[in-house]
Amino acid sequence: MKYLHTMVRVRDLDASLKFYDTLGLREVRRTEHEKGRFTLVYLAAPGDEGSQVELTYNWDAEDYGSARNFGHIAYQVDDIYATCKRLQDAGVTINRPPRDGYMAFVRSPDLISIELLQKGGPLPPQEPWVSMPNVGAW
Repeated sequence: MKYLHTMVRVRDLDASLKFYDTLGLREVRRTEHEKGRFTLVYLAAPGDEGSQVELTYNWDAEDYGSARNFGHIAYQVDDIYATCKRLQDAGVTINRPPRDGYMAFVRSPDLISIELLQKGGPLPPQEPWVSMPNVGAW
């Protein structure tokens, strides 16, 4: 058995692509399905193209709810503080800051929770993250 991808439905393809690009994922493949009225965009972290996220954009408006029933997508990062700072500087809310130097959560424009985990174990606690409160839900 081989892992292929995780599919998430998105309401605004451009906003979602901007978010996942800021996160560090790159588009590896795209298909348009005119008869079915949907677009599939596959994203992956550079160097890890075998683990993909499939964004499904249905051309006709549809309410997907809050997406909390999905759970989350998790990525290992080389420096959780630098990653969170880069995301924050791009306007992404850090819902669960990396106070422990190990784990953080953000959410996509479609409310998909993204867990970020520090590679190799926790970094020493560091401000401003240690004092930063949780925001919203993840």
